[in-house]
Amino acid sequence: MLSGLRKVSASPDELLKTSLTAPFCFGQVLVRKTNNGFVLFHREDEAGKDLQTCRNAEEALKIAKYDDAGNYRPLKTAPNLRRGWRLTLKTLEEVKRALDYFYPGRLAVFAAWKTGQLRTTNLRDTLDRQSGMYRVAAKISDAQIDDVVGAFCRSDGGCLRTILWKRDQPGTVSSTKLPNEKFDPTFDQAKALGRRGPSAFVEATADKATPATATVPLLCQEACNLLVAECRKIVTGARAR
Repeated sequence: MLSGLRKVSASPDELLKTSLTAPFCFGQVLVRKTNNGFVLFHREDEAGKDLQTCRNAEEALKIAKYDDAGNYRPLKTAPNLRRGWRLTLKTLEEVKRALDYFYPGRLAVFAAWKTGQLRTTNLRDTLDRQSGMYRVAAKISDAQIDDVVGAFCRSDGGCLRTILWKRDQPGTVSSTKLPNEKFDPTFDQAKALGRRGPSAFVEATADKATPATATVPLLCQEACNLLVAECRKIVTGARAR
């Protein structure tokens, strides 16, 4: 079970060892403890049958590559992780490696945030440092940012990360088109999909004999390259018109 949201003083490895105590959810992945180790599966397949069984962490790379329709997933934190698999692993180190394949870099960001060492970069600074064909993205207006972030980053179809960055140096919210929960690390972003799943940082279940399930948030400390590309598209599209 996670130790809540308070900042702790520990090394990233120590933090993850104490925090990643099954059962817990990480994005659309549910991790449970077994007698022989751990089992990972899509959180909507908890009661699923006839799941394809995989037995090494590297299989997560293949699972995360395409969605259910066979389309390539350029954004690994998009809410379209394919279903129908079961990944059995023996050690926590293997679990950490698999989760890093499913959601690259997110465990390290979580550890930095929990230890109070995470630095965020506002969107304007991210756009201003672009070069080459993406330099023009910095010309995007505030109103356009409000729209593009609101559409591209929404949890129900865009991205399951919790946004920690601001729009600009004064600390303007990233987008007024997103609900407040999108900026709250205690909120389970998968709930925005309107599907069954554990709530974030659950302290107890109705049945005291049943282990509680926590959610480790997918945190976003700065705009990704795909969002920068969207900003460029908006600017160049407006110019073309």
